[in-house]
Amino acid sequence: MIRVGVDVGGTFTDLVLEEVEAGGRQRVFTHKVSSTIADQSIAVVRGVVELCAIAGVQPTQIDALFHGTTVATNIVIERNGAEVGMITTRGFRDILHMGRHKRPHNFSLQFDVPWQSSPLIKRRNRIVVDERILPPTGRVETALALDQVEAAAELFAERGLDAVVVGFLYSFLNPDHEMKAAEIVRRVLPDAFVCASCEVVNTIREYERFSTAAMNAYIGPKVARYLDNLKRRLAEAGVNAYVRIMQSNGGVTTVEQASRNPVGLLLSGPAGGVIGARWTGEACDQREIITIDIGGTSADISVIRNGELTIKNPRDTEVAYMPVLVPMIDIDAIGAGGGSIAYVDSGGAFRVGPKSAGAEPGPACYGKGGTLPTVTDAQVVLGRLDPEHFLGGGLHIDAALSEAAIKTHLADPMGLSVKDAALGVLKIINNTMALAIASNSVARGIDPRNYSLMAFGGAGPLHGVALGQIIAAKNVIAPLHPGITAAMGLLVTEPRYEFTRSSLTILQAGSEGDFAVANAAFDHLQAEAAAQLAADGFAHEGQRFERIAECRYVGQGFELRVAVPEGPFTAATAQEMARRFFVVHRTEYGHAFEDQAVQMVTLRVIGSSRSETLRLPVLEKGGRRNSSEAALYARPTTFDDGETIQTPRFDRMKLRAQDTVAGPAVIVQQNSTTIVPPGFVATVMKLGDLVIARTDGEA
Repeated sequence: MIRVGVDVGGTFTDLVLEEVEAGGRQRVFTHKVSSTIADQSIAVVRGVVELCAIAGVQPTQIDALFHGTTVATNIVIERNGAEVGMITTRGFRDILHMGRHKRPHNFSLQFDVPWQSSPLIKRRNRIVVDERILPPTGRVETALALDQVEAAAELFAERGLDAVVVGFLYSFLNPDHEMKAAEIVRRVLPDAFVCASCEVVNTIREYERFSTAAMNAYIGPKVARYLDNLKRRLAEAGVNAYVRIMQSNGGVTTVEQASRNPVGLLLSGPAGGVIGARWTGEACDQREIITIDIGGTSADISVIRNGELTIKNPRDTEVAYMPVLVPMIDIDAIGAGGGSIAYVDSGGAFRVGPKSAGAEPGPACYGKGGTLPTVTDAQVVLGRLDPEHFLGGGLHIDAALSEAAIKTHLADPMGLSVKDAALGVLKIINNTMALAIASNSVARGIDPRNYSLMAFGGAGPLHGVALGQIIAAKNVIAPLHPGITAAMGLLVTEPRYEFTRSSLTILQAGSEGDFAVANAAFDHLQAEAAAQLAADGFAHEGQRFERIAECRYVGQGFELRVAVPEGPFTAATAQEMARRFFVVHRTEYGHAFEDQAVQMVTLRVIGSSRSETLRLPVLEKGGRRNSSEAALYARPTTFDDGETIQTPRFDRMKLRAQDTVAGPAVIVQQNSTTIVPPGFVATVMKLGDLVIARTDGEA
C-alpha cells in the first residue's frame, strides 16, 4: 500500500509518501517543490513524480493520493470566478445586495461593502420568476412558472454565462420548485455549472443560503477544471490511484463530489495542517494546543481543545466577508510568512506584510529576480538559515542578496545597521502573529499558559520559541516534519460529510409531534450520509454518524453547535440538549441564562468512515545531551536579544528519542529549521517531534 499526501501552499507544494509493505515494514519519504500559481496541478504532479523517484517506487504503484488545495480560496480572494446567473423568487432579486443591512465596520464611512461593490452575481444576471412556497409546512402558494424559468435560462445562454444558481425563498421546507427549475436550466445550458441552493445548503436564512449557493457557482467552473486537469496530469504521469480532496471541515471527499460542491473546499489548504497538528499532539501526549502554520505567504492559526478540533459557529463561517454556511475548522489566516515583504511606508513607518514575494520571484536570497527584503531574508542575514541545508540544498540561497535588499530598502532609509533592521523585521512579524494568536485564544477565554504552541510550516520552527515567549505558552512543539505537517495531516484524516435540515423546536416546550419530526429528519439525514459514503466505496460496517443540533435562545440571531445524545429524540433528550446548550454558551461567551427558552434551529448529521492512518516508526532510545553523532558544525547566529553567538548545528534526522538539545542551537532538516535560543532545551519525543521549553520549565 502506497499513499501520498500533497498540500499546496502559496510558495511551496509539500508532499509525503507512505509505503507499507506486506510484512508490515513501513517507510516514509517527504519532498517539497515550488508551487506553480497559474496551475497548481503542474507542481503537484511534478512533486509526485520526483517523490516517487526519491522513494524508489513507480507512480503506477501509488494506491491513494490525498490533496489539499487553495484553488477555491484563491478564486475568491482574486475575484476571478465565473460569470454567474441567478433565478430567484419574484420580489427577492436584491437579497444578495441587501444582505443583513450590516456593514463590516459600522463606524467607517469609507469601508468597502464587498457583497455590494464586488457581488458574486451582478444584478443584471439575477432574474425573478413567479413561485411561492409558504412556511411552516412548505405548501405551494404560487406554482412555479416553468416558462419564465426557461426564458431566463435562454437569456443566460445568450449572455454566455458559465454558471447558474437557483435560489427560492422557502426551498428548505420544500425543494420541489428549485429542483424543477434546475432541471430546466441544465437542459438549456448543458455545459454550464448549475446548482440549486437546497443542494448546497438546505437550511433557514435566505441571504446566507443564497450567498453560499452563489459562492458555490462562482468558484465551481474553475475548481472543476482544476480537478479535471489534476486527474488528467496524474494519469499522464502514470498515477491511476483514487484521489481524495481535503475539505474545510477536516474530512476528505471524492473529486466528483468536490466538483459538484466546491464551496466545501474553501479552507482545504490549511485544514490538513490542523489535522496533522492534532495527530502530532496525540503522539506528544498534548491535547491542549494552539497551532500556527507559517508558510511562505500566510500564517494559519487554530486551537485544539481537549484533543478536539474547533468548528466555527454558523455566524462566523465566511470567506472574504461573504457568508458561507458550510462547516469549517476554526482557522484564522493572516498575511505573515517567510515571503512577507518588509518596507518603509510613505509615513516612514517600518512595516512587514501582508504582501508576499510568493514563489515567483520569492525572497531576494532565492536569486530569482526578487529585490525586496522579506522575513526569510532577515533570517538569512541573522545566520539562522544555512545555504547548504535550505530545502536539503535543493534551493540555492545567496546571503549577499539578502543583505543588499535589507540595506537598500530598510537599513539605509531608517539609519539602522543591517543586523538591527533584520531584527526589526522579525520583531514586527512575530508581534503581528502573536496578536493574531491572542485574538484566537485569549479573546475567547483560552489561557495560553495551559496550552502548547505547535509551530509548523516551513517557517514555523524559526519563529516558534519567540512566539511562545510572547504569548506565554506552556511549551513549544516542532513536529517531526514541520514543513510538510499539512501534507501528513492528509494521511491521517477520513471521509467526512455533513447533511443539514432546518427544524425549529423550542426544546423545553416541544411536543411529541415535534420530536417525531426531529427523529424523521435525523433518520433522513443519516440515510443521505450513508448513501454518500457508500457511493464513495466505504463499507457500511466502517461508517460512523454524529448528530448535531444548532441551537439558540429564542430571539437570538445565530446558533451554537450542540451534540445530540444517542438514541431516539424524546422529551428527556430535549432537556439534555438545553443543558448542553447552556454549557456551550457559557464556554463561548462566559455566561448562560438557564431560565430562558432554547430553540433548536438546524439539525445536522456528520457521516464519516474509518480509514487507514499514517504510522511513523518509534525512534530508537537515545537519552543523549547535545549528541555528538548529530552535531554538524557551528556558525555565528544572532538571536532575538541581538547577541551573536557561535551556535552549533544538529542534524534532526540523527537525533533519537529522549535526546535533548540545549540552546543556543539550530536543528536542521530538509523541510525546515528549528531555532533553540539560549536558555531553552529541546527534547526529542518517541516519533521525533521536539518539545521546547525553558530550562527552568517555563516556555
